[in-house]
Amino acid sequence: MTDPAKADYKAGRQFLAKGEYTQAAMALHNALRGFEEQGNEQGVANAADRLGDLCMAREEYRLALEHFQRAQTICEKEQDVFSIIELNKKKAEALRRLGELDQAQVLLFDIFDYFSQLKNPKRTVEVLETIVELYLEQGDRLKAADALRTIAGIHRNFKHARLAEEYEGRARQVEQG
Repeated sequence: MTDPAKADYKAGRQFLAKGEYTQAAMALHNALRGFEEQGNEQGVANAADRLGDLCMAREEYRLALEHFQRAQTICEKEQDVFSIIELNKKKAEALRRLGELDQAQVLLFDIFDYFSQLKNPKRTVEVLETIVELYLEQGDRLKAADALRTIAGIHRNFKHARLAEEYEGRARQVEQG
């Protein structure tokens, strides 16, 4: 016998992928209720995360934050660090869209620290790129240029001379306005 909550969750994900937001919302809410009734916290976290994605697509950023936070609370209890990082990225984007740039920045620097400690240059550079965009939105060209130089340094450490030069050039352009 198939689990109706899992079936609703799967259908909700499919509707979301197709941009059919009304159907996605109904299916994901039904999945969430079903997982709650079962006491399936992983299911609740997954459904809440997808509901957050749905709210982001619908530009309902406050509601997205609530769903992402609900999922994160469960992930923290389970000590699922990777999921927490991914949820923090989503929350940072929602905060950014709401214009709450300082709060977004705090989350992004937490993510930066995590990937730096893991010595994961690819993910570190990805987060720094987002931080650069955030600094530019805040009008802080000097910090944006500094972050670009940090990216250049990472590339230089891995003997990516061309990329390092590109980021150095971008840093100079950003500083000059």
